[in-house]
Amino acid sequence: MTKFKTLNNIFGWLMFAVSAAVYIATMERTASFWDCGEFIAVSYKLMVPHPPGAPLFLLIGRIFSFFAGGDVTQVAYWVNMVSALSSAATVMFLYWAIVLLARKMVKPGSADDTLTTGDTVSIIGAGVIGALAYTFSDSFWFSAVEAEVYAMSALFTALVVWAMLKWEVVADRPGADRWLILIAYFTGLSIGVHLLNLVTVPALGFIYFFKRSEQTTGKAIIAFLISMALVGLILVGIIPGLPSLAGKFEVFFVNNLGLPFNSGVIFFCIAFVAALTFGIIYSVKNQKVLLNTALVSLVYILIGYASYGIIVIRANYSTPINENDPSNVLSFVSYLKREQYGDRPLLYGPQFNAQPIDEISTAPVYERREKKADGTGENKYEIIEYKKEPVYQSKDKTLLPRIYSPQGNHVRAYKNWVNVSPDRKPTFGQNLAFMFKYQFNFMYFRYFLWNFAGRESDVQDAEWLSPFDALREVPDVVGKNAGRNNFLMLPLILGLGGLAYQIIRNGRNALVVGLLFFFTGLAIVIYLNQPPTEPRERDYTFAGSFYAFSIWIGLGVLMLRDLLDKIFKNVTTSAFAATLLSLSVPAIMGFKGWDDHDRSGRYHTVDSAHNLLNSCAKNAILFTGGDNDTFPLWYAQEVEGIRTDVRVCNLSLLGTHWYIAQMKLQAYDSPPLPISMEYENFVQGKNDYLPSSEKASVKNGMDLKTYIKLVKENNPAIVIGNATRSLNSLPTQTFILNVDSAAVAAQVPEKERGQIVKQIRWNIGKSTLYKPDLIMLDILATNDWKRPIYFSTTLVNSSYLNLKEYFELEGLAYRFLPVMHQGAQQGVVNTEVMYKNMMKVFKFRGLNEAGHYYDENYKRFPLNARNCFYRLAADLYNEGDSVRSKEVVDYCLKVMPDKGIAYDPYSPQFIPLMIRLGEKKEALEMANVIGKRTEDELEYYSKHEPRRHTDIITNNLFQLQQLSFAFREDKDQTTFKKYDDLLHKYERFAQDAGGYEEE
Repeated sequence: MTKFKTLNNIFGWLMFAVSAAVYIATMERTASFWDCGEFIAVSYKLMVPHPPGAPLFLLIGRIFSFFAGGDVTQVAYWVNMVSALSSAATVMFLYWAIVLLARKMVKPGSADDTLTTGDTVSIIGAGVIGALAYTFSDSFWFSAVEAEVYAMSALFTALVVWAMLKWEVVADRPGADRWLILIAYFTGLSIGVHLLNLVTVPALGFIYFFKRSEQTTGKAIIAFLISMALVGLILVGIIPGLPSLAGKFEVFFVNNLGLPFNSGVIFFCIAFVAALTFGIIYSVKNQKVLLNTALVSLVYILIGYASYGIIVIRANYSTPINENDPSNVLSFVSYLKREQYGDRPLLYGPQFNAQPIDEISTAPVYERREKKADGTGENKYEIIEYKKEPVYQSKDKTLLPRIYSPQGNHVRAYKNWVNVSPDRKPTFGQNLAFMFKYQFNFMYFRYFLWNFAGRESDVQDAEWLSPFDALREVPDVVGKNAGRNNFLMLPLILGLGGLAYQIIRNGRNALVVGLLFFFTGLAIVIYLNQPPTEPRERDYTFAGSFYAFSIWIGLGVLMLRDLLDKIFKNVTTSAFAATLLSLSVPAIMGFKGWDDHDRSGRYHTVDSAHNLLNSCAKNAILFTGGDNDTFPLWYAQEVEGIRTDVRVCNLSLLGTHWYIAQMKLQAYDSPPLPISMEYENFVQGKNDYLPSSEKASVKNGMDLKTYIKLVKENNPAIVIGNATRSLNSLPTQTFILNVDSAAVAAQVPEKERGQIVKQIRWNIGKSTLYKPDLIMLDILATNDWKRPIYFSTTLVNSSYLNLKEYFELEGLAYRFLPVMHQGAQQGVVNTEVMYKNMMKVFKFRGLNEAGHYYDENYKRFPLNARNCFYRLAADLYNEGDSVRSKEVVDYCLKVMPDKGIAYDPYSPQFIPLMIRLGEKKEALEMANVIGKRTEDELEYYSKHEPRRHTDIITNNLFQLQQLSFAFREDKDQTTFKKYDDLLHKYERFAQDAGGYEEE
């Protein structure tokens, strides 16, 4: 082994070791928010995650979970380790890819033993700097320390790029095309993680083109089109295409030939394998090398893709988490196509204010029907509905429809970006303006500059930083934000230098890296066609593009070496100097980024799930909302076994037939949910929405059980429509739920049993009922108060169906009870149960310690708990129990002090209560801290993109308002005037930004 090869291998593994150490040190020790809790749970028990699935990730996560050694609290740590080690391996292969590219620019085609010390230092230095820059890049580091698919997806990107560059080196040698087959296998495997890896194909296609074809413009265009066709072949022809074709065979064999289920799939698989085998044998006999390589590559793509078999296998076992239930080939196709999420127009389509003029039926939707136990019926695939596609007038469509979403908050956001009018069709220019201003600039280049220039803060929609921002005075709340990282543009400058240097020295490879940069960045932006608001930042999507730019950062070392050589006149000295100077780039990135990527002390994701589940009585039904409301609960129950008697019912999923069917099954210690609707009542396309109707109108309200019975029967009394389509309707917004006082008495606090109503009569506040609402009402009616019913406090108001006057807060969830509390728009507090839960049962690990990093999303859950502490303390005080009220306030400040979780909009409400409890000194101290931060933030944001930060401005004004009210109530005129003056000083900025109205 040559000296260079030895050093190259050593430094490659050193990059792995360094990055692995960084990621393991900063890795979250338990489940993170968003999809991580779901992925850990489904990995641990090999269940079915949300579409389109990530089966290879699950299988590897399952293997790593064994290292927990039976300690379920360590499962999350080991599944997170998959991302940490995948990311470290990505860095290692990036290093080797940069080395391969750098060698072509230093001494192209030279043998290892001809490289001088200066050459070796230059090449290895380039690899080290580029690899370390990517190690500490903001977006990649974020994904490296949590159990998400993006880290492993990045590894496959790095593998295929490295393998293609290795093929290029040996392409003229016998057997070189085995590297192409290896790339095909990596591509197939990557499908089982994430589809992002497929966009590398055009760049790799040009490496093949430059090596194997005559370089002309015409042939370059053909090579590009072939590369794009390959992406389409895999993305459409293989991933959903082959299962779709198998599905057609299946329907024909079962429905037309009367053969058993799966016979068509088996026949298709045998025929397809036979055709592939014949093609490979033919190519060998006739020496068709290209055909042979293509067919064998296809085989290896399919071998990698075969990891999806675990999805279908596990779905057939009806695992507790079984999203979309892809248990047969037809539902599997729907799962792969992510049909439950709908689609977005891409190249041509309607705009946001277009009104459909018609609706056409397209592909049929089949449901598998099995012969009944009594022998009646038959095995067949029955058409339950046809997919619908709205028809629009041509004048309402446009090329590149970027302004397409009719959602109310999206329409308002479009106006902020391009000033569209709801009454006018957006022009093509406005669509392009939105694409460039928002989708390209705000949702890509802003992220790009976060990684290589600097980031303003971790607040949603934060801007990037220039070197001049380091000289600007900013308030502590901004300047000391852990997410504020100013890299002084050093990574950007070095990367642009590397790009220019590669263009000059090796234009072909510059084109290859440029295509990789484009297709993993702006091309994804075009494909995603993002709406104008997102629930969180989406920078992790573009980590592949930042990978490509890190190659240029590495090659920037060579550019710097050549510049320094004019000074030192010695290649070796220049190489060492360039490498050492360039080391400042990853050094500043790592130093600045450590505090906001270190998740090692965070536990509240799991604690919040523990607390919410333990807010519920035994055998409860708990309604929850979105991802962060539900996925931590799934993790807590499935992995750590916390409160498996509680049935978590996600309202976002309750509109799907497969989820409702799963809720009717036993799950661990939880019996089936009391849903009286049968499958035919909630199957896809049935009772998706129930509009109000004058024909079936009922003025004085209706018994809820009667209404559910009418819906189940499709009773003509509530059916509206015509001969081609009929719907059940909503005849009234007022329902009556009768109460059996004896049956419910044990659930009601003893002091309230005399207040139990004989019937609940209420207006649901909706003119259209959607399937989740219908099923929720069915549960309320059918339950007959046998199981406790709870609603998470984090649901949107519309999800409560106007029942809050019957709610009692027992922790982080409202309990539904037949005791009316007139005017209680936020329910009332059951102080006895809630005191026990909040003070003795709930966990708040690490929130009382300074130095742990909690980003904006993470803080929302401690803040919700802080609000619940206040409600408990206030109600105890109002009940005359000032002793326990003070205990609650003190305990809240102990487990969530300002140094751990900074005061928030819920904190000022404690101040008047603390004054009443005799803690005026402490109240003033809290007010001073809140007031100073509020003034600083308002001063900063009122002059810095105020329209983009209306929520921040509004929250701060609300806090000032609370402070002024608190001291006006205390008759402390001096302090009152101080905060009242500040309130009036800044409220005009919020009014200008359209985000605040004085109460």
